[in-house]
Amino acid sequence: MAQLWGGRFTKETDQLVYNFNASISFDQKFYKQDIEGSIAHVRMLGKQGILTQEEMQAIVSCLQEILADVESGKLAITSEYEDIHSFVEANLIDRLGDTGKKLHTGRSRNDQVALDMRLYTRQQVLETDELLEQLLQVLLRIMKENTQTIMPGFTHLQKAQPITLAHHMGAYFEMFKRDRSRMHDIYERMNYCPLGSGALAGTTYPLDREYTAELLGFYGPTLNSMDGVSDRDYLIEYLSAMATIMMHLSRFSEEIIIWNSNEYKFVEIDDAYSTGSSIMPQKKNPDIAELVRGKTGRVYGALMSLLTTMKGIPLAYNKDMQEDKELSFDAIDTTKGCIALFTGMLDTMKFNKDVMRKSAAHGFTNATDAADYLVNHGVPFRDAHGIIGRIVLYCLDKQMPIDDMSLEELKQFSPVFEEDVYDAISMETCVNKRLTIVPPGKEAMEKVIALEKEYLAEEKVNVETTLKSEIDVKKRLTEFKQLLSSQKMLTEFDRTVFESIVEKIIVGGVNSDGEIDPAMLTIIFKTGETQNKDGKQFKSKRKNAKLESDELCPQNCDEDKKLYSQGIDNTRGVCSFARKSLEPLNER
Repeated sequence: MAQLWGGRFTKETDQLVYNFNASISFDQKFYKQDIEGSIAHVRMLGKQGILTQEEMQAIVSCLQEILADVESGKLAITSEYEDIHSFVEANLIDRLGDTGKKLHTGRSRNDQVALDMRLYTRQQVLETDELLEQLLQVLLRIMKENTQTIMPGFTHLQKAQPITLAHHMGAYFEMFKRDRSRMHDIYERMNYCPLGSGALAGTTYPLDREYTAELLGFYGPTLNSMDGVSDRDYLIEYLSAMATIMMHLSRFSEEIIIWNSNEYKFVEIDDAYSTGSSIMPQKKNPDIAELVRGKTGRVYGALMSLLTTMKGIPLAYNKDMQEDKELSFDAIDTTKGCIALFTGMLDTMKFNKDVMRKSAAHGFTNATDAADYLVNHGVPFRDAHGIIGRIVLYCLDKQMPIDDMSLEELKQFSPVFEEDVYDAISMETCVNKRLTIVPPGKEAMEKVIALEKEYLAEEKVNVETTLKSEIDVKKRLTEFKQLLSSQKMLTEFDRTVFESIVEKIIVGGVNSDGEIDPAMLTIIFKTGETQNKDGKQFKSKRKNAKLESDELCPQNCDEDKKLYSQGIDNTRGVCSFARKSLEPLNER
């Protein structure tokens, strides 16, 4: 039994207890995230001087070797380890000896597993978003090709009014577009790093959590260590979003199953996405659509399971949270698999356009337009409604659509009918005279398709790339704040970057000793944060702040001697940051 604890215990864990407690059978799924998180943690420990550079380099190299060995199959993850964390650390120690034992310095399994799950989920969110984008591309293609493919629209599963296939597909486009926006929202809220939260109360080591967050592509660190180790909101949100995706897929699948039936024959599913019967040779079953519909309940179950697990847990971490993984992993795999299969099925599906049009015509879907015709000729709507109702009964008895009635037959029900009624109630007129942005008319649909195409073009740069620019800005903010808090020179910091992150600088104030300090700087960032710099750092011996070649910049920039001696900075003889800092004094 490879465990990361045991010193306080006097005997071995019972095997049944060990098996019940162990999670290696499922948390091995994020071995890569565990190693990546460990590498970032160790780099930070080296940067902070908690580990020597030699120790840091040795551990990082060894972790990279372990990752390569796992991915090549050379190193197997087995049940002798309690969890993925003990697997990684035990193998590190086996290879590196005592140096490997320093990996866990300043870290708990609580914040470690919180990080692993967050890294894994973040990647799955990006992959789900990409799959949705592929589905939307297929839908948009079908919409473009079918702006004039007339079919019946339904309410209560009864034919209601004529629409186009483009309009029907457009409804699902909107659903899956909203699903993508949920992926974006989840990413935004979850992209903060819990590493450094420790077991629940942080650590006494001087960790640089912003640096670790930056290395792992997060916006920054989480702001409360208890919440950091016990937060699973992001996973609940992701499961909820996946449940909604599956609900949309299930609705769509239900329609395809109906349309594929012999009674409708609206579509023909490609052989590659159909199955047959072991006894009935004529059968061609829509099994993919049926399985998507059926698997929706699995994803719902995962969501309800995690909500139920989390509802009674006090702060902070509790072992119950280990139950966040298995069903979530299953729900993620199920949802992604269903999106991919459904996209392929839809992309290869054949639409029987003539059958759709005939169904619309024989379903009295133009009855409302016939009533509107009477209203436009002076008949009160309630009377017109009754007249068309009687006409429908007549047509049912004669087994004919309204369009096939002669003018004489129509006049038996109302004398206001004239020849122009046939144009008014044709399928094309019923569809195309609806011209606002919502209805199915060709002109209106082309406007919608253009908007949807523009949306996909704007989203072509996927979530990861889009958010990378935001990470870069926050990374520069982190670097700027680190430089301000150190004694290093701020070299060539771009003015536009500076202006993008700093709201204003206030000169003068009261320092930490309670003294009025005219050279004190208060920097107010656009994020609302503030940072103070004691003016003592910026004071110079002379009013013009010019330094001799053997003097140091007020920022203690060792490099400044070289700059001055070479005449590179002959204006003041100081680095650009110190020069800016001294300007308020010079003005006095």
